[in-house]
Amino acid sequence: MTDTINNPSSHEATKDREEFKELLKDKAFLQIPKAGDLVKGTVISITKNEVKIDLPGYRTGVVRGNELYNESEEFAGLKPGEEIEATVVDLENENGDVELSFRFAGQQKTWTTLDNLRKSGERVKVKIIEANKGGLMVKVLGVVGFIPVSQLSPDNYPRVQGGDKSKILERLRKIIGKDIDVKVLDVSKEENKLILSEKQIWEEEQKENIAKYKIGDIVEGEITAVTEFGIFLKFNDLEGLIHISELAWQRIDDPQALYKIGEKIKAIIVNIQGSRIFLSIKRLQDDPWKDVLEKYQIGSKVKGKVLKVNSFGLFVELDKDIHGLAHVSELGNKNPNDVHAGDELEFTIISIEPKDHRLGLSLGEPKEHKNAKTQKHEDTEEAVKAEKKPEAESKE
Repeated sequence: MTDTINNPSSHEATKDREEFKELLKDKAFLQIPKAGDLVKGTVISITKNEVKIDLPGYRTGVVRGNELYNESEEFAGLKPGEEIEATVVDLENENGDVELSFRFAGQQKTWTTLDNLRKSGERVKVKIIEANKGGLMVKVLGVVGFIPVSQLSPDNYPRVQGGDKSKILERLRKIIGKDIDVKVLDVSKEENKLILSEKQIWEEEQKENIAKYKIGDIVEGEITAVTEFGIFLKFNDLEGLIHISELAWQRIDDPQALYKIGEKIKAIIVNIQGSRIFLSIKRLQDDPWKDVLEKYQIGSKVKGKVLKVNSFGLFVELDKDIHGLAHVSELGNKNPNDVHAGDELEFTIISIEPKDHRLGLSLGEPKEHKNAKTQKHEDTEEAVKAEKKPEAESKE
């Protein structure tokens, strides 16, 4: 005790050590920033050319030049004593201050905000500023984002016959300037990537409506699009696809020859997959194949019109409802290349399968058919599947 009283410097040294220990407990004191870090500080002074900021536990920072002017609007209302964020550009400039940037800080905050939007699933209203063949460009908080065609809602999806890229671009350009609601799908500051979706919002809105319907329900609506793979029908703010194979019991090559946009029709729901609804027109009609054995018999001669020639053989129209297939092995002396769509020829019926909607024809002398599981019949089945394959359902 006497030593401490007689030696004031010893007392001061002890006090200094205690204060230093307290500083060591302060995490801010230990965190020396590095270039690229986002730091917080208090505004010390503001002039026309620079803003000085106190960085607690370190030193004074300064924002000046382009780093100040480029963000002048956002930080125009700054006042001394306010807490502010900035990004470290250089730990020491020519004056010994930490060089800071509002611009980089603003960018960092923007990307953080965008990632938070992705996590929360919050909707964002954006304006379409440009289009290319792959989708649309928009701006979100100053960052250019991309909406792929596949992420557009049915209202803005460019359904184009044959998928013509130039026509798709033409359709997309028509909605430049339009405001739409989107959700953030993917964010990457490092890759400068921002991917958005309009379709996700549309799908969520459909859930409640779709829940009102079930398979087998009959709906009435308006045709919104006619494509090579089918037509789209809008009803009660929902939209469903009627695939070309579900338009009629007979073969259809071109839906546009039968249906027009704006036409009102009825259809039956045959499948629901999430937000996707699949409809059928033909299932509202009597199946003409149920009476086929009353009209045609195996072994009888019939005249038919060739509808299409392919590697499997000939697709033939016997009447407006019943179509048959003359397998390539049943063309007799004829070469498939010698037969053309529109030709009328005489055939012999060699098989009828009402349940499977198949009728086999022959141009030459009918061969013996021991059962329906021969390779020829398997090929025939593949031919029918190929004709009915929903090749473009994924384009919905």
